[in-house]
Amino acid sequence: MTDQHFALFETRIGLCGIEWGPRGINGVQLPMGGEAQIRTRIRQRYGDASEQEPTAEVKEAIERIVHLLAGEPDDLADIALDLDGVPEFSRGVYAIARTIPPGQTLTYGDIAKRLGGVELSREVGQALGRNPCPIVVPCHRVLAAGNKPGGFSANGGVATKLKMLEIEGAIVNHTPSLFD
Repeated sequence: MTDQHFALFETRIGLCGIEWGPRGINGVQLPMGGEAQIRTRIRQRYGDASEQEPTAEVKEAIERIVHLLAGEPDDLADIALDLDGVPEFSRGVYAIARTIPPGQTLTYGDIAKRLGGVELSREVGQALGRNPCPIVVPCHRVLAAGNKPGGFSANGGVATKLKMLEIEGAIVNHTPSLFD
């Protein structure tokens, strides 16, 4: 019997998942092709996690995520996360990202400067690429230099990132390339 649980829920951008344990939410899964793929991805990360009815706190988080992805501003900053096992540097990156309001953005360099120097920009990007709680930790609100989209490790890549930013009303300097 495990104390790690998950639930799937529908949003404007597709089917998502949320994972939680005894100390709170520790994962959010963005859409990735369907129920089977999401369940497989969650079990890859959390082993024997059981699919269950969410707790009251998790239900509230789901509702707020759904509303945010429907265009209702909510920074989700007060949703409690369990980031045990996440490196300290990454937790610092996530803490700064959680201060970015919907519709606003920072760059990797902006966050790096707050953590000690612009030379940490690559590490900031790597930490965001490993973000276990996208949306709640709004890595989609962090852009590359020149307010260009940069990368996005979720399914759909930059197109998903741009869709989320568009829903929030953020302005991004994006010229489609052969790789989009």
